Amino acid sequence: MGLPLVPIRLKPGTDLRLGLEQLLVERGEQAGCVISGIGSLSTACLRLAGREAPTRMTGDLEIISLAGTLSPDGAHLHLSVADAEGRVVGGHLCEGSLVRTTAEIVVGLLPEWCFHREIDPATGFRELEIRRR
Repeated sequence: MGLPLVPIRLKPGTDLRLGLEQLLVERGEQAGCVISGIGSLSTACLRLAGREAPTRMTGDLEIISLAGTLSPDGAHLHLSVADAEGRVVGGHLCEGSLVRTTAEIVVGLLPEWCFHREIDPATGFRELEIRRR
């Protein structure tokens, strides 16, 4: 049997990150990944490399790429967006990134796996722990 895929469309005003996290919880799954993600945002909140606080962008933003892992205790998602001038910015997707017109996403569910996030002493961040169910 192949990877179970769930296509979703998040509507205007939906928080992109929270919408994806909610999908996994609603389905009672323990592990997932974003296969594909396109659409537009009115606000993008990204934590850029090496920075502690998110950067907030507003305007007409196109989702260029969206990828990452989903677990019941949080997601690790990277997003690239382009502004109306074609400038591209990417980083960790944070809460507060709001769908402008649509977000069309395909999520792969991993029923044989359990993803969990724990503080890794080597990095100081909540890193992915992978276990077989």
